[in-house]
Amino acid sequence: MPKPYSLDLRERVVRFVEAGHSRRVAAAHFGVSVSFVVILMRNYRKTESLAPKASGGRRHSKLDPHRAFLLGRVAEKDDITMPELAAELAAAVGVQVAPASISRWLIRNGYRFKKNAAGQRARSPRHQQGAAGVAGQASAADAA
Repeated sequence: MPKPYSLDLRERVVRFVEAGHSRRVAAAHFGVSVSFVVILMRNYRKTESLAPKASGGRRHSKLDPHRAFLLGRVAEKDDITMPELAAELAAAVGVQVAPASISRWLIRNGYRFKKNAAGQRARSPRHQQGAAGVAGQASAADAA
């Protein structure tokens, strides 16, 4: 991630623009982009601060405040699907979230088991056919 411009440069750009020069001229004069000068002046007029915004850090999920509800529903009905959970969250709390977002949130919070409709761990269809095919061959060989 790029480093923010120094406060000294920011002060000089603001003074230059406030002295009557255009933002494009200021950008060319200081060797920065026009968008930097435009955004800097907008933020300076709004907040009267030249400090850069904080960069990096962890973004917080909008599901974190509803942790008790989500974990309670998963504990109550352990074979609930993500679309069902999203619909219940929307109805009970009023938060619209994609089922995939709930799935990622649950994985981050330690729920990692994928289950099928019968509540068993899911396997790929190829593996299920292979196991049935081997069992079918063994029983046919025993019968002969």
